[in-house]
Amino acid sequence: MDLFTSMRTFVRVVERGSFSAVAREMNLGQPAVSKHIQALEAHLGGPLFTRSTRKLALTDQGRGFYEQCLGILANLDTATLSFATGQERVAGPLRIAAPVSFGRLHLAPRLHLFLERYPQVRIDLRLSDHNEDLLLENIDLAIRIGVLRDDSLVAVPLTDTPRQVYAAPAYLERHGQPSRPEDLATHNCIGFTLLEHYDLWQFQRGKQVYEVPIKGNVTSNSSEAIREMVLSGLGVSLSPQWLFAEDIRRGDVCAVLEGYQPRALPVNAVFSGSRRRSARVGAFVGFLRECFG
Repeated sequence: MDLFTSMRTFVRVVERGSFSAVAREMNLGQPAVSKHIQALEAHLGGPLFTRSTRKLALTDQGRGFYEQCLGILANLDTATLSFATGQERVAGPLRIAAPVSFGRLHLAPRLHLFLERYPQVRIDLRLSDHNEDLLLENIDLAIRIGVLRDDSLVAVPLTDTPRQVYAAPAYLERHGQPSRPEDLATHNCIGFTLLEHYDLWQFQRGKQVYEVPIKGNVTSNSSEAIREMVLSGLGVSLSPQWLFAEDIRRGDVCAVLEGYQPRALPVNAVFSGSRRRSARVGAFVGFLRECFG
């Protein structure tokens, strides 16, 4: 048995959740993938997966072995790439996770600049408004917006993102424009549920702080969906300024309560504190700080 090949196959099965998907990816037959897993289980002396007809799930021992495999294989890749020069090169795979809108507007257009600088890096950009498990999804680096609650993550501050309240002109024609934060009580406010206290909007004017409980007939865990709902005239949202920047320029939405400043949200690059920080992660963090610092 080629232990490292079997370990790589096992990691991909965990990440893809399917033997057949990994077989297609690696240009192997499904029996060959199964053989790698069976050989690994025989070598370890126990099952890695609990098998059923509906779902492939890790055993407790399998989950621990998966996390160990990530570190072992990353170190092997680093050692292989470093051999020729005697120092770690910025090369190899780099899996990045980011919120959908931020990734679309601020990361994707800049990746060519990073890859021109480090052409031997291969980036896998994953966009989701959910905070994915970095270890389980084998994510090297994630962009997180908002206050971090996970003490297992190492955070590198990048910038703060200002926010504003936005509404479509058609909505304001029907419901009027709020002139004070308290006026939001009579408006249909769309809450972004991935933020803590999403139903309590906070503003500041001078030294005065306003906390306004909001209500509405829809919430969402997707900033892209909230943008579309605002554009359709459904209600008002408290959102990052960059989310509506183009819409403001076109006149498709209006900023309201401009005399009141909502609390800005921190933007951090985060990675797992339990995994070694590779040269490519360090290089990408440095690149992000150049872009947003």
